[in-house]
Amino acid sequence: MVSSELIPAHNLALDRDSKIILLVIDGVGGRPNSVSGRTELETARTPNLDALAQSGVGGLIHPIARGVTPGSGVAHLSLFGYDPIRHAIGRGAVAALGIGLKPAPEDLAVRVNFATMDDSGAISDRRAGRIPTERNAELCELLRKIQLDDVAFTIDPVKDYRAVVVFKGADLSEKLADSDPGQNGLPPRLVEPLVSDDPKAERTARIANEFIRQAREILRDLAPTNSILMRGFAHPVYLPTMREVYKLKAGAIATYPDYLGVSRMVGMDILPTGGEIADEMNTLEQHYADYDFIYFHVKKTDSAGEDGNFDEKVRIIEELDSLLPRMTKLQPDVLVVTGDHSTPATFKAHSWHPVPLILTAKWSRRDSVQAFSETECAQGALGQFPATEIMALALANAERLTKFGA
Repeated sequence: MVSSELIPAHNLALDRDSKIILLVIDGVGGRPNSVSGRTELETARTPNLDALAQSGVGGLIHPIARGVTPGSGVAHLSLFGYDPIRHAIGRGAVAALGIGLKPAPEDLAVRVNFATMDDSGAISDRRAGRIPTERNAELCELLRKIQLDDVAFTIDPVKDYRAVVVFKGADLSEKLADSDPGQNGLPPRLVEPLVSDDPKAERTARIANEFIRQAREILRDLAPTNSILMRGFAHPVYLPTMREVYKLKAGAIATYPDYLGVSRMVGMDILPTGGEIADEMNTLEQHYADYDFIYFHVKKTDSAGEDGNFDEKVRIIEELDSLLPRMTKLQPDVLVVTGDHSTPATFKAHSWHPVPLILTAKWSRRDSVQAFSETECAQGALGQFPATEIMALALANAERLTKFGA
């Protein structure tokens, strides 16, 4: 496995006048539906993505390891070349950094979902109908009335139904299980220590469960947002920057805070943008000349996949394809198109399936891939490989890596 650790350790990175764009279509990988027998990518009309596939080289990536379903944060860390096993990051820390918070190393951040609880005590909707962010902010204001012993906290909206709580105090442990049951129809779990006989974890679990108890009391009559779920307890992590590791001035274009959080962890500049793909293209065109590397993220494919909306995921892929000429017109030295993970609409969740990838560059070898799809990329010359190797491939094709060894 080639990861970012190898490159600075052996002085391989070169500072050259070349540009790389990494286009990440969130959750792009899919599975065939029962009607057509085709995936979302195979169903979508994508002449521009297919033209890229025909001009470059393809393959399939594994974000973490074969058979392992990744979370978005660690999957992106892998795309950026950082070993996600060695550099463990939690969703809470990603969410906090994503909205611009700067928690101290001892602070504990956790992602919060506003959720719907039915009369039986089961969670009927883990996302509370994807409430608007404005309503989220109102609910966060209500929850600031919660009072806890021996620990302070902040709670802030992230986006839609997601918020983040940062507990501030000494001896807080991140070794806690989520309260999120992971699917609708089940009761929420208690927050419990992941290991036994850990006083710090036991104390922190009591704090989290008391927060949840008071939150449910405050929200009791406010269906569909009458409960909260906690997931991803984590202390903040700050990693070596992409400038230090790769000698790249890097910028991030994304509409969802979590992806900005991972970008901040690796030292990217955040390039403000609007909520649509066209807005992101405007931002890319505005800032392209100022950066060596731009990470460009498309979110709504993943949301459609999680909702089981096959047709909507197809539509978003087609929308991106129609706008892609604005990106290719910039003529980056290297353009990589892939996803952070698969989110098949037939599965309604992240999955372990490998993710298609195409790379186009002056120095890339063409292969027989004719379209950007799972089946076509499976035949690509790059084969199946860990996502941590993408950055080395991109740097090499941008002539930004020197020879290794004598």
